[in-house]
Amino acid sequence: MGRTWKRAHLLFVSAVFVVLACPGANADVITEWNARSGRILVGANIGPGLANCVRAVVQTAVYEAVNAITKRYPESGLGLKASRTASIEAAVAAANRAVLARLVPFQKHAIDSMYQAALASLADGQAKTEGIALGEEAAAAVIANRAEDHWAAPECYRPFTAPGVYVPTVIPMATEFPKRKPWFMTSTEQFRPGPPPVFTSEIWARDYNEIQALGRKNSIRRSPAQTEIALFWEETMPPIYDGLIASVAEMPGREVTENARMFAVVAQAGDDAIIAVMEAKYHYNFWRPITAIRNGDIDGNNTTERDSDWTPLISTPMHPEYPCAHCIMSGVVGTIIEAEIGNGPMPVLSTTSAAAGGARRTWNSIKDFMQEVANARVYDGVHFRNSTAVGTEMGKQIGALAVARYLQPNPRGSDR
Repeated sequence: MGRTWKRAHLLFVSAVFVVLACPGANADVITEWNARSGRILVGANIGPGLANCVRAVVQTAVYEAVNAITKRYPESGLGLKASRTASIEAAVAAANRAVLARLVPFQKHAIDSMYQAALASLADGQAKTEGIALGEEAAAAVIANRAEDHWAAPECYRPFTAPGVYVPTVIPMATEFPKRKPWFMTSTEQFRPGPPPVFTSEIWARDYNEIQALGRKNSIRRSPAQTEIALFWEETMPPIYDGLIASVAEMPGREVTENARMFAVVAQAGDDAIIAVMEAKYHYNFWRPITAIRNGDIDGNNTTERDSDWTPLISTPMHPEYPCAHCIMSGVVGTIIEAEIGNGPMPVLSTTSAAAGGARRTWNSIKDFMQEVANARVYDGVHFRNSTAVGTEMGKQIGALAVARYLQPNPRGSDR
């Protein structure tokens, strides 16, 4: 994956986000283009880490372009100027196209086909021309403003070995992420949790024995429903979380500016979450269940038995176990959705999983959604229970930081 990451020159921007309505524009243009860009990222086969980086840049550029037209919120300092008559639809399309073409250029044909199809539905004229120019300007400004992000730092993971001794040759993922510049965290280790449980603790024995029983590939303890949940959340690309954001964006009364802002805030917070969790993972370098369970006789705990042929339900991700990355993402998404809804009605949250063949799942509460993600990573045999709790809590903290920074009432008018 490291080579692919080097192919896409990814840069970022820090921006201020607030929410309000935009008259005369279709709010669905935001969710429609989010889904389109998600398909591009999945098709690019660049992995979830880089895909989340690109998503953050895309959604930031989209918000900046839309806000430059509506002028509903304070400017972020990018200096974008636009007429209120500029086409929001054209600006959104152009911002998406410009960022994606720069960051995943090997998907150029698919990107251009999608872009031209979208523009063909818009009437030619000054509004369209101004919208395209603004979208391209926003994309360029977002990219330029994030030039100090060291996302493409050389991958230099050093395998643990002794001279002449073979070790598995697959290089772990995202080893360079701890070097990156966060969007709004003060440092990559700002939310680093305490260490994983000591091996003599009751928590370690509890978690070891739970996942040994439930996470085993041919487990007789895991129910069919639990297996379904595990396989659903094997999916790690951004669209699985964007589906939940769309559940809110598609509520009655929503409009283009607040939807653009919401997607952008989630994308930035999600990117920071990946930075934070990878920093913690490589700091502690804690073993995965498959390693621990096949070495259960060396942890010093008499209640953990070695299982010589234990394998997890799904393939183990190529990075350290602690904390849970899926869980930090669910914590971010759940916290921001909760703040966005406020005292309003709770929508039915819903999304689909490409890993599960397009299966759809729904939740009636944010708490249920976050708990399902945590459970899934135990059921599928890749995360210990404590790690899921710690990861979720990290996500909630990062989500709360995003809310405090960006989701405040509109100073220029009434918020929802």
